[in-house]
Amino acid sequence: MDLKNGSVVTEFILLGFSAGWELQIVFFVTFSLIYSATVLGNILIMVTVTCSSTLRSPMYFLLGYLSFLDMCLSTVTTPKMIRDLLTEHKTISMWGCMAQMFFMHFFGGAEMTLLIAMAFDRYVAICKPLHYRAIMSHSLLKGLVVFSWTIGFIHTMSQMLLTVNLPFCGPCIIDNIFCDIPLVIKLACMEIYTLELFVIADSGLLTFICFLLLLVSYTIFLVTVQQRSSGGLSKALSTLSAHITVVILFFGPCIFIYAWPFKSFASNKILAVFYTVITPLLNPIIYTLRNQKMQWAMRKLRFQNISSTQNF
Repeated sequence: MDLKNGSVVTEFILLGFSAGWELQIVFFVTFSLIYSATVLGNILIMVTVTCSSTLRSPMYFLLGYLSFLDMCLSTVTTPKMIRDLLTEHKTISMWGCMAQMFFMHFFGGAEMTLLIAMAFDRYVAICKPLHYRAIMSHSLLKGLVVFSWTIGFIHTMSQMLLTVNLPFCGPCIIDNIFCDIPLVIKLACMEIYTLELFVIADSGLLTFICFLLLLVSYTIFLVTVQQRSSGGLSKALSTLSAHITVVILFFGPCIFIYAWPFKSFASNKILAVFYTVITPLLNPIIYTLRNQKMQWAMRKLRFQNISSTQNF
């Protein structure tokens, strides 16, 4: 059934945070600062990776791409959520809701794939250091980027093609801070049991499997390094700790939200905030604070800009 002809609902109501006006202002200021820091932090990483001559390795190329995806993922939901904190009636149009779901799963699926690519990059760097440059070639990096976009597109389209054609005739209330597929399809005026199972298989099971594969791969890396050299284990742990932290921060809330998407949990909004607002900020912090080479490149880039400004 075509959505335009089969639906009476033209907009959805987002309940957002149920709090007093004073607390809403606190949330507004807090999330505005977090979002601003997220955008500036990720842009800083992308500019540093692009302009610095010392960050030409595949790892930093993938890190710059991760920052781009984090910034896009946060931008899909956070500005609307911040604006809604100052409005009494928190509504979103039908097509605005569909667009929000499309891009959130598009960028989320692409980032999921990218994290696997980053794990492969660390495997090659640690277990096959002499062949690292040959294996992680520029053509392979381009292929990984295209592959991540492709997986993200397939992931979101497989769900959106079914969701966009659902008839909505009321109620139109979404108990969350943004539109998400498990919550939206519950409002459809038809039986959605099969679609619910498909969403669990597509988002929940896929996320859980990817998370397990990443943890298993990191375990294999560490065991391989320990067998080769006990002294190299501490170096490998230092290198992989940032990646493992990012994986847990990204996949943890996703698994909880999408593995049991049709159960109502009081913490769903908190997880949604963590997934779309907090994690995109933590990623650049983790990679910059734990990476001395990145810090040095940022300082060098800053001094170059200061010198060029003074000469001008």
